Amino acid sequence: MLGLPSPAAFRALREKEAWPALLVGLLAASFSVFHLYTSYRGTLPTLQQVYVHLSFALVLIFLTVPSFGKESRLRALRWVIDAPFAVGSAVIGIYVVMNFMDISQRGAGDPAQATVVLGVLATVLVLEGTRRMIGWALPALAILFIIYAFVGPHMPGMLAHRGFDIERLASTFYISASGIAGTPLQVSATYVAVFVIFAAFLDTSGAGKFFIDWSYAALAWFRGGPAKVAILASSLMGTVNGSAVANTVATGTFTIPVMKRAGLDRNFAGAVEAAASSGGQIVPPVMGAAAFIMVEIVGRPYSEIMVAAALPALLYYVALFVMVDFEVARQGIRGIPRHELPSAWKVFRSGWHLTAPLLILIYLLVVVRYTPFKAAFYAVLAVVAVSWLSSATRMGPAKLFEALKRGGTGMLEVATACACAGITIGVLMLTGLALRLSGILIDFSGGNLFVLLVLTMVISIILGMGLPTSAVYIVLATLVVPAMTTLGVEPLAAHLFVFYFGVMANVTPPVAIAAYAGAAIAGGDATKTGFIAFRLALSGFLLPFIWVYNPALLFQGEWTAVAMAAVSAVIGVVALAAAVQGYLFRAHAVWYQRLLLGAGALALIKPGLTTDLIGLGLIAAAILARFAIGAPAVMERKLEEAS
Repeated sequence: MLGLPSPAAFRALREKEAWPALLVGLLAASFSVFHLYTSYRGTLPTLQQVYVHLSFALVLIFLTVPSFGKESRLRALRWVIDAPFAVGSAVIGIYVVMNFMDISQRGAGDPAQATVVLGVLATVLVLEGTRRMIGWALPALAILFIIYAFVGPHMPGMLAHRGFDIERLASTFYISASGIAGTPLQVSATYVAVFVIFAAFLDTSGAGKFFIDWSYAALAWFRGGPAKVAILASSLMGTVNGSAVANTVATGTFTIPVMKRAGLDRNFAGAVEAAASSGGQIVPPVMGAAAFIMVEIVGRPYSEIMVAAALPALLYYVALFVMVDFEVARQGIRGIPRHELPSAWKVFRSGWHLTAPLLILIYLLVVVRYTPFKAAFYAVLAVVAVSWLSSATRMGPAKLFEALKRGGTGMLEVATACACAGITIGVLMLTGLALRLSGILIDFSGGNLFVLLVLTMVISIILGMGLPTSAVYIVLATLVVPAMTTLGVEPLAAHLFVFYFGVMANVTPPVAIAAYAGAAIAGGDATKTGFIAFRLALSGFLLPFIWVYNPALLFQGEWTAVAMAAVSAVIGVVALAAAVQGYLFRAHAVWYQRLLLGAGALALIKPGLTTDLIGLGLIAAAILARFAIGAPAVMERKLEEAS
């Protein structure tokens, strides 16, 4: 029975400074409740919906994330600084909600003085909130573009523009659909928010633990089984968690120690988990925040994007599985004896009901074609309902509150990243640079598509080293994708191209953030772990080029073309794995065999009968060479055994 805390409990709360934590918990839970309500009853007018979302997020950030870090001597001043910031965050939202009609009639071109003042305040709060959540990279980029908006008349050539004053910039950033409240934050305030809440409910119910336990029971007995457990568990967790680092930490805490006990090197163990967890962002149906932003920018239903992403995600994990299998086979590492493992069937039977919400979500999105946020709302209800099928997963009041709280705090990074990216996009649109940049990129690449793709890949990875995947996607969808489509790339293929390479930045040295998290858990070397993770995830750098040249890999076109593209891609990624790992049919591959395999994999990138035959021929030559060399050795070993 629930009751009020005793006076002693009140004193304990006060002594432990638990009241701020309780306040934050209530705010975070209220944040989730607001989004669940609007996903069911319908969203508020766009500007109101966006600023309620942003105000909640900023208030929570300023109440939970210190200005100067835990070890700073200035942390004693935290409430002196953070309390006004939190109040200001509430004010910028309340003003928009209360004065929505006046703002709509005036517009950004004729702002009231209060709008200008609050626009400056909103810009500062967004920049500072983003800095606290994800560091300086994105705020620094936004500040650079703000400076560019002022100094435009003094810029050379195509970079020049007429310049803008603070009144125009402040009102554009604050109340324009191309500023803070632009498409990225609109998506965060609708689609992303309710899916983050769904992920929090699913994880709180015990689905994450079930995925890990079942993966362990089903795969740990294979050679290198614990590494394969990490791959399967992380791919399943990817449907729950859209963050590479969070996925690495959540699953790696369990999988990495098991991999080490099985005999895997600590650096390799951390790298396997990092590569597997990074791929979680590309696994439907959730796919992180960027997929929902893609819905608005590309203008296609989410179900189509989800279907298009399915085959590349499957190929990524097939390639990673093969990479790991070849490596453990080369090292002679065996799996865990089956008698030491729990029954996979018993584990599945104990938690199968936790897969029902995911199936319901996919059904509502693909078959019924509900809007993503309405489908996610019913999926949240399904999580609560099915959790009561087992006493171990039952979601009572305490678990419900925990899920709501985790859902609210889980939105903070995406909300601030989208808001800050809106500042950059606002300047790009206001100055006209976004329209001119496509021409600059095409000129720089000489009109050569492959050069432009390589350039885009490099830019995506560099940005992804310091920004969340969603922020990378937003920036590049505005700056680079128009140039790609101008050169004939199918729009969805272009958007998924920049999205994938933003994901791959998590395992690309020198700033492979997911690999660093894996190394920390494994007790390994961060640099070595990063390079191993990069090698394991190499297929992720090949697949986007394949679907740009052959959109059939995204289920675009006839089924025969899709099937042929899938088969050639599978052969290509397996050949690439054999070339990288130096292992082919139970033997080490020599240098020229690896060269043939790698060249064959690359030849399969470009669609067409000629290139496919060349690729298959090179791979066949490597296989024939392997058996031509291996046959005498096998015969000699048999003669020795006979004698």
